[in-house]
Amino acid sequence: MKLIHCADLHLDSRMESGLPPEKARERRMELLHTFTKMVDMAAEDGVEAILLCGDLFDAGKVSVRARNCVLNAMRKYPQIYFYYLKGNHDREDLLTGENELPENLRMFGNSWKTYEQDGICITGAELSEENVGLLPQALELDAEKVNLVLLHGMASEYGGGADGIALRDFRDKGIDYLALGHIHSYQQEQLDDRGIWCYSGCLEGRGFDECGPKGYVKLEIEDGHVQSEFVPCACRTLHEVETDLTDCQTEQEMFAAAEQALAKIPEKDLVKLVLTGELLPELTPDVDWMETKLKEAYYFLKVKDQTRLLIRPEDYQYDVSLKGEFVRQVMASELSEEEKEEILRLGLRALNGEE
Repeated sequence: MKLIHCADLHLDSRMESGLPPEKARERRMELLHTFTKMVDMAAEDGVEAILLCGDLFDAGKVSVRARNCVLNAMRKYPQIYFYYLKGNHDREDLLTGENELPENLRMFGNSWKTYEQDGICITGAELSEENVGLLPQALELDAEKVNLVLLHGMASEYGGGADGIALRDFRDKGIDYLALGHIHSYQQEQLDDRGIWCYSGCLEGRGFDECGPKGYVKLEIEDGHVQSEFVPCACRTLHEVETDLTDCQTEQEMFAAAEQALAKIPEKDLVKLVLTGELLPELTPDVDWMETKLKEAYYFLKVKDQTRLLIRPEDYQYDVSLKGEFVRQVMASELSEEEKEEILRLGLRALNGEE
């Protein structure tokens, strides 16, 4: 039997990477496209079930387009069962308010519910403040069968909080695969001698806190054994790239260093370029100019300057200019090193060329 484990699609998300309105709308459409592409790929590959482990949508108000996209994908492939476990972003009546739900949609509630498909038991429950501490003790599984368990929350050894999943409480329960949602990057670890726990991550990165490959997990169950494989499927990937400008002596060298750091990134992707290192005051990076020169090569690019000023007090000891007096006064003050650097950065930029 083949299944797909996915989570945290956040369809209809506003997008969090500072995109201009036109590209934000385009990215929202790409999220929907990636979901339908995944379902189409599942059908072509003979997948029999898709586990949706929470945060299918991003907020309470969901567009008709997004809702219909999901329901139409389910109706398109009646041979695939969709197991939908709501997450903390999913509205209570989002799908339950529909008059006619697809017959191949199976949902869960705030207590354990088990469905059996082709001899595989698929069990899930939606976490809340009221049940989070009670669910582990209430979980009863048939150890003679293959057991997949669905949860949406923050997994750790001891749990904690309304969405805490205490891994220690789910060991030796007969779980073969604990399918999780809530964390937006792929993670997989051993649960106990029998089973594993896994976050599939999200299908598409939305902001630069969601960089790297995104996709779903493909499961194959044969002779009672569960094999899993992460499958990247994002339309675009987000990258955060650092480049150290310490050794640069000119504006041209800084730009060349930035180009080299970005050389292997596909032009269809989104990039946050972070400039680091120590620079003399006269080499302050022109972020706007660098963005303008680089952004045409990528779907979206922004530059963040995190360089530090390299101030050598001896260079200003006998400088009779306004700049020299300014540097001496700041360096002799009782301000913190961070405050001195910020004041020097702003002041020297304002005094640039005033000798």
